[in-house]
Amino acid sequence: MVRLEFVASGSYKVYHGIVPVSTSEDQTQMLFVDAFLQNNRLDHVTQLMGYHPNYLEMFLRTQQYLLRGDGPLPFHYRHYIAIMAASRHQCAYLIHLHEQEFILQGGDQDWLKGPAFIPTKLRKLHEVNKILAHRPWLFNKSHIEGLRKEAWSVSELVQAIVIMAHFHALSSFVFGCGIKNEPDHHGGFTYRPHSPTENSNDSDYTSDSSSDSNSEPEVGIEILMERMKKLKESQEEEPTEEERRKRFEKVEFQSAELTKPGKKPSPKAEIIKYVQDEEFCYIDFTKRGCTEEAPTFRANEYSWDDHGFSIANRLYSEIGNLLDEKFSMAYNLTYYTMGEVIDVDTSAFRRAIWYYIHCLYGIMHDDYDYGQVNQLLERNLKQYIKTVTCYPERLTKKDYDNVMKEFKHSEKVHVNLMLLEARLQGELLYALRGVMHYMT
Repeated sequence: MVRLEFVASGSYKVYHGIVPVSTSEDQTQMLFVDAFLQNNRLDHVTQLMGYHPNYLEMFLRTQQYLLRGDGPLPFHYRHYIAIMAASRHQCAYLIHLHEQEFILQGGDQDWLKGPAFIPTKLRKLHEVNKILAHRPWLFNKSHIEGLRKEAWSVSELVQAIVIMAHFHALSSFVFGCGIKNEPDHHGGFTYRPHSPTENSNDSDYTSDSSSDSNSEPEVGIEILMERMKKLKESQEEEPTEEERRKRFEKVEFQSAELTKPGKKPSPKAEIIKYVQDEEFCYIDFTKRGCTEEAPTFRANEYSWDDHGFSIANRLYSEIGNLLDEKFSMAYNLTYYTMGEVIDVDTSAFRRAIWYYIHCLYGIMHDDYDYGQVNQLLERNLKQYIKTVTCYPERLTKKDYDNVMKEFKHSEKVHVNLMLLEARLQGELLYALRGVMHYMT
């Protein structure tokens, strides 16, 4: 396997293998061919997701439909919206990719100079873009009413919202896995065979901006497996609704106590030109201010399965089906392994990650026992999840190295796929609920 240098932001570099172009896995090879034919390149995101071909198939199908399939928005608009979304997290990797695609789709080169050069209709998306990227609970029908006055149809808005949410979440994946620019982009690289004498020590990295200086040692896979087994065999009575709410709130407040990630990197000129209100960023849901305007989101009152799926499909044909398949794949994907151990039921661990991410956005699932989050996710992992989900541009190599040390590289990629999809679903729940309120 070849070795690649992945870089997130410029704050850290991680040496890891990706699935090579010449993989012997037939399914993965065919997906690589499809991706190349669709995009005229085989990008690093696709190769990294190649560890999980069943998921990759769903991802490629959805992204292809978003950017090149049926829908009311012109193709160059779609790529410009992708650039706007990626800029909220300073994701140069995605910005560069879609600047090229924007031009290939006939976009005006002047638009790449910044918001002052784009049509008013697109410029009015900036407010919604920043809210969905950082504080989606603030999104409501008034934002849709404002955009409707700027000649946005509801179907155009839904497509734009899904594109923005997709690239906000994909930015988290890019930073979470430390993916560097493509070879033909500024700061990119070419493949090179691994040399056994190659030095990959930490001297090249900046790690003084660790998210949590009081990091704790990991408990290890063996202890984690024991905890999962105890949960599965537990004969305890189901917690009451009130107890579930208290456990959710406990996880919420503990998350708010996690040390805020290190200093936000100063955006480069090639990124900052797309950003408006640069200082607007995530705040802990428990510190949101007026709780009446943004109460806890109860998933039993508005869920993806019962509400989001249908309204997405109704206003943007087929996207609900594509997203639903992708969410389901990410939520249920398992190989029954953990590190070097096989035949492991990892469902409790995976659920804890998914619902913890939703908790960061103030979304409570009434049928989940949030006590399991504290039993299965230790502090360092919670910090990593929070950073990748909410402040991905601030991730450092130390943050990456401090978690899941006994996991295989493909398993860490698997975790980041869950972060991508859980974040995407949470963002869309708020956005599509706002659309529903506007329409009713």
